[in-house]
Amino acid sequence: MPEVELSSGTIDYEDTGGSGPIVVLVHGLIMDGSLWRHVIEQLRADFRCVAPTLPLGGHRHPMHADADLSMRGIAALLGELLEHLDLRGVTLAMNDWGGAQLLIGSAHDERIARLALCSCEAFDNVPPKGAARLLPYIARVPGGIDAALLPFRFDRLRRLPMTYGPLSKRPVPREVMDRWFAPATGQRDVRRDLRKYVIDAAQGRRDLLAAADALRAFDRPALVAWASEDRLMPRDHGRRLAELLPHGHLVEIPDSYTLIPEDQPAALAANLRELLAR
Repeated sequence: MPEVELSSGTIDYEDTGGSGPIVVLVHGLIMDGSLWRHVIEQLRADFRCVAPTLPLGGHRHPMHADADLSMRGIAALLGELLEHLDLRGVTLAMNDWGGAQLLIGSAHDERIARLALCSCEAFDNVPPKGAARLLPYIARVPGGIDAALLPFRFDRLRRLPMTYGPLSKRPVPREVMDRWFAPATGQRDVRRDLRKYVIDAAQGRRDLLAAADALRAFDRPALVAWASEDRLMPRDHGRRLAELLPHGHLVEIPDSYTLIPEDQPAALAANLRELLAR
């Protein structure tokens, strides 16, 4: 997997290459770019798919000790990646983590031609509904992040209501989850990075609320794909986002929880193709 050295540290990314339109696919907390593996298989024949692994706990390379790993800092790092790889005319798609919305109206906005918000954090839903709401408090307790990650070492505990059960309707394969959780459970400095992000949740919430106003000025094609059975991202948020975006188009994806790329990759890929045709 290619790597790139950015201001905060080394970032891994998948790049299918080719001369087709570029789709940048962004994952959520304690995951990596492999969240999008099924969607990439559906798109790679016609599009260049770039899936970075952001420092959200599933990253293999710890960031520099002084790195800004707030939501805004990680969004800026994503923008830096677009610039470093000279990606233009990008279709930016995000699922679960909503921080990529902070690129709209930023210095990197001109690189984004289309936007896809796929059952992701929005408005004040940071951290999302459910057990994740406790993470900022747990992270302030010495050893709290270590204790919170303990269940993820065991396959049978990963789909509990208090862990990743509400994220996907269908079990994520064990080898994929092993890959997601290995960095945070195995590397102290990755846990340090995760704690830095989680503990800044209140500021992330304020930043994401403010970003909603910038969406009003995004005058390019936009897709809002929301899982009809989502337990973590309020259904009303999908409608509100589509109304904010001047060219927003709302699609509800049935038979799916938050991780639409896991539960309904073919349906999501079809809607992304329609977006790319606009």
